[in-house]
Amino acid sequence: MASTSASRSDGVSSRIRRAASTLNSDNQLLVSDIRKALNMMKDIAVDLERDNQSDMVKQLENAVAELVEAHENCLHYSSAIHSVAEAYRPGPELTDFKKLLDTEFEKVKADSSSHSQNHPLMHQFEQAVWNVHHAGQPMPGEEQEDIIMTSTESSIKNLKCPLTGKHITELTEPVRSMDCKHIYEKNAILIYIKSHHNNAKCPESACPKMVHAKRVICDPLLLIEIEEQRTFSRQTARTDVVEDFTEMEPHDEDST
Repeated sequence: MASTSASRSDGVSSRIRRAASTLNSDNQLLVSDIRKALNMMKDIAVDLERDNQSDMVKQLENAVAELVEAHENCLHYSSAIHSVAEAYRPGPELTDFKKLLDTEFEKVKADSSSHSQNHPLMHQFEQAVWNVHHAGQPMPGEEQEDIIMTSTESSIKNLKCPLTGKHITELTEPVRSMDCKHIYEKNAILIYIKSHHNNAKCPESACPKMVHAKRVICDPLLLIEIEEQRTFSRQTARTDVVEDFTEMEPHDEDST
């Protein structure tokens, strides 16, 4: 009897985890759509700024702030769903999953230090608009180093695969650990895990997390973030070319 009860309990827990996985996937797709919308709004704001339509840009900025908050709430819900599913154990009473999720969501949100106004996505929007007329200049109250840090900040934790050494924008099939969020080339990490007999620690230096074949995935957000990184790298390269050309100009004048 005890064995049957335990088996039934494990079966319920497994179903809850599968349901949570489905909810998480749907939520991640929503996050992905929000990121696409934010990038589109950023491009529109840049065009408006070029036309000196400051009022329209301000309206877009307010809308972006609201969307960034929704983006963060989606991420908090993903964390809450995962936590509830992992901790759930069937009991004699009916479980109020809505209450559990709401409680966990508030806990995750309280632990988060991000705010829409100082969020990296918000800063990227402001930076793109600022660069229209002030390319290469720090925004008010910032140093040049701050621009580099905040412009590249996102949930990307490593820019190179620790196994292949390739930049994440050059990976053939990028995947991310669901536990430590580090990014790898899929084939390389699966071979690495297998070679360690499925008892492998993340190959990223100083990361204490373990990596498991079933928990390294290409989540919906990963490809978008890699594309954002690719775009940022191209923009940085163009800025460097402009700076190099500018530095050459005095030399050319002296030689004439």
